[in-house]
Order: sequence, then structure tokens, then C-alpha cells
Amino acid sequence: MPKIVECPRDAWQGLPVTIPTADKTTYLRQLIACGFRHIDAVSFVSPKYVPQMADSEAVMAELSAAGIAEREIEIIGIVVNEKGLERALATPGVSTAGYPHSLSPTFLESNAHTTIDRSRALVTTLVHETQAASRNLVVYISMAFGNPYNDPWSPERVAEEVAWLAQTDVRQISLADTVGLASPEEISHLLAAVLPSAKGIEIGVHLHSRRDQAPEKVAAAYEAGCRRFDSVLTGLGGCPFAGDELVGNIPTEIVISTLESRGASTGIAPESLNKALEATRELRRRYAPH
Repeated sequence: MPKIVECPRDAWQGLPVTIPTADKTTYLRQLIACGFRHIDAVSFVSPKYVPQMADSEAVMAELSAAGIAEREIEIIGIVVNEKGLERALATPGVSTAGYPHSLSPTFLESNAHTTIDRSRALVTTLVHETQAASRNLVVYISMAFGNPYNDPWSPERVAEEVAWLAQTDVRQISLADTVGLASPEEISHLLAAVLPSAKGIEIGVHLHSRRDQAPEKVAAAYEAGCRRFDSVLTGLGGCPFAGDELVGNIPTEIVISTLESRGASTGIAPESLNKALEATRELRRRYAPH
């Protein structure tokens, strides 16, 4: 069964209007009630840079009080440094730390004020610390499908980095089309280069797209062998690197319909998906009306 990773954190973090903690918690509980079992929900980064996610510990405290830890729900918390990792590991209910690595030095400098060598060193630390704490780790390769900075890139370089991550004992890797411009053919080509070097590793994709182009991108990834998909209900959340306001997160409803059209069950019943969409539209109406 393909794994759907619902990503409200990605959708919320750039919104100019702060969503109250109680509303975030209510929404996350609605997602869980609708059958979502893998949720990118919180981040442990500086409130100076991402004020929307300053209440991540409070959100998780409310979810934990509601018994989330007893329901085998994977909650992903994003970290970009060791301080963030300490916060994530100290927060009950966060089962997986997520780290945005990259082969683009420009991206790493602008996103996390770091270098490729320091990012690799942090990955090694993340592996050790999460294993010691009995937590999971997912590493995202941002700009995996190319970058707008003319930084060196090729499918072979991505495959080499995936092989290094696997050797470092990273078991979950998500390839991010951060720019949102990868064609279905490019998605197929990259996965064909990466998957042979990732035996026993869960390889996913975090794609951005115009809505009308999303089904063929999802289909290309699935047919190439990908079984993990990051997405956001209604496609909320943009892609600031794409230079096109219509390019945003892949809508979860499109991921589900595309996969099911190919005979793959996602575990989300139609009536549950409709309830989740209704909750998302209400949240959008209140905090992201445009």
C-alpha cells in the first residue's frame, strides 16, 4: 500500500495569519479521525524565521493529552540543526524527525545557513541521536530535481547522495522537487537512477506542481516504483522558488485518485477524504482566504 504523508506544516508555515494552537490541534485530530496515519505536523525551527510554527510544543502537548501516542500515528517534526533536534526529541508524540538536506550549496546556505559538509555531519548526528531515542528519521533531498542557482546537479549526483544516506543508515528519504518544475519524464528518470542504489530504503517524493499537471507527475512517480507521497489537502501552500503562484503542493485528493485509478489502495475511504477536505476548506476560509 502506498504511504500518504499529509503535510499541514508545509501548508501552514508561510501563511501570514497565525493559526491558533487550538485550531491546529483540532484540525490534526480531524485528519487522524479521517484515517491519515503519517502527518508532517510541526517544526522545531527559530520562531524568528517561521513564526507560524512557534507553538509546535504546545500543539503536540494537546495532541498527546488527547491520546495520540496510543494510536500508532507517525508525527513528523522538522529540524534544521541540533537545537531543533533537542526540542523534537524532548517533545512527546513526535515519532519522526525530518531534516531538509540538499546537494545545492546555495539552498543550504539560504535555508539553514549551512554547507553540504556541515549538513552531512548533521545527518550523521541525527541518525545517532534518533536511534538512541527510539525515534525515526526522514531526510529530504531538497532541490533533488535540479535548482535555479546553476549549482552542480545530475541524477547521478542525487543517486550517489542517496547511496551515502543509505550507508549512513538513513532508512527514509524523500526527493523534493523544491522548484516545482520537474516533468513526468524527469521524475521517472531520477527515480530510475536512484532506486537501484536504495535497496531496502523507503524512497518518497515531495512534489510541487500546477494542479492540472499533478496527476501525470504522481503517475510517473508511482509507475517508476515510488510508494511514498508527500502532499497537502487542497494543495494549500505555495512554492516560493518556482516563480509561479499557481505552482504549489500536490493536492492529496489528486494523489489518492491517481493512485486508486491504478489499483493502489491508500487506506483513505471516500467519505473520510470528503470530511478531511471540508475541514481543510474551512481552515483555508479562516486563515488563507486568497
